[in-house]
Amino acid sequence: MNPQDVVAMVDHTLLAPEATADDVLKLLDDAEALQTFSVCVSPTQIPLPRTTSVKVAAVCGFPSGAHSASVKAAEAKELADAGVDEIDMVINVGKAKEGDFTYIQNEIQAVRDAAPNVLLKVIIESAALTDDEIVAACKASVAAKADYVKTSTGYHKAGGASVAAVKLMRETVGPDIGVKASGGIRDGKFATELIEAGASRLGLSGTKQVLDTL
Repeated sequence: MNPQDVVAMVDHTLLAPEATADDVLKLLDDAEALQTFSVCVSPTQIPLPRTTSVKVAAVCGFPSGAHSASVKAAEAKELADAGVDEIDMVINVGKAKEGDFTYIQNEIQAVRDAAPNVLLKVIIESAALTDDEIVAACKASVAAKADYVKTSTGYHKAGGASVAAVKLMRETVGPDIGVKASGGIRDGKFATELIEAGASRLGLSGTKQVLDTL
């Protein structure tokens, strides 16, 4: 694929818990040099240490998703008030494994209501779910007016993105909802396979390496 087309789909990501303000400055420099779509950082890195020409995303309920819906909503409101363009929230994976997708829809809705003008991506942790659970999580996300569904945090022991999960997510949400693949994407071949399966955004920490191997 054309590197320019791919980089325009990239959320250049830094979510390491030990990341410093200097690390975020380097992230911004790299994102602007590469012309990625956005940067994605932890909530405590917001506001960013300087202005940037790329979109700004932050995570919510990260990485476990085991926060209460009210806590996720409060975090989302704080991020929205701080001016982020996008929020990547993690669902309660345990509730998904229990089959309680009413809970999942309600917590997504709480975040949606708390940040109505911010693009919302819902991280379903697809590697930890069965196909039926992936479908149900995607349907709950659509019902709660999320803008994207997203495969993974990149921190779960079950793994990150897969072609099969992205394909299933795209088939479930249809053409009008975004699908973000993230977690374990380290080369251009895998990135291309994910895009061909239906991904419309990529979460990458090693963006240059992926672009260099397209």
